[in-house]
Amino acid sequence: MKSEKTNVMRLLDAQKIDYEAFEYDAEKYVSGVEVAKALGEDEDALFKTLVTYSEKAREHFVFCIPSAYELDLKKAAEAVGVKDIEMIRQKELLPLTGYVHGGCSPIGMKKQFKTVIDESALLFDSIYVSAGKRGYQVRLKVEDLVRASSAELCDVVKL
Repeated sequence: MKSEKTNVMRLLDAQKIDYEAFEYDAEKYVSGVEVAKALGEDEDALFKTLVTYSEKAREHFVFCIPSAYELDLKKAAEAVGVKDIEMIRQKELLPLTGYVHGGCSPIGMKKQFKTVIDESALLFDSIYVSAGKRGYQVRLKVEDLVRASSAELCDVVKL
């Protein structure tokens, strides 16, 4: 465990959720696939957090998917019960969530948004998500991530 605690780690501690923290060089490893390799892990077990918006519903939604995959916007919209969604612009991320690009976590956003984790997470005992800061990841059990982020599991990736 690293000495510097992020807000995500403090929130997990407060909920008494077990996790392991990992640090990596955020300048050297940018993509989730690169980060997984740096950590010596399966890239499918490292999940990225994406934030979307539905114009019609006027709502934001959060999706966690394996780092090497792309979000299927049609499946994602269906999963949250709206007609269509789009990715938010990168400049909107920090004011909306409190997180920067490359350090966005489904845990501890400024506001709780409906969150969906791709069901492929169930293939692993535990998965990695951002610890809320570039260069930091946490590994935790899937059911603990579901609890900490009030998420649902659903198929939302492009095949």
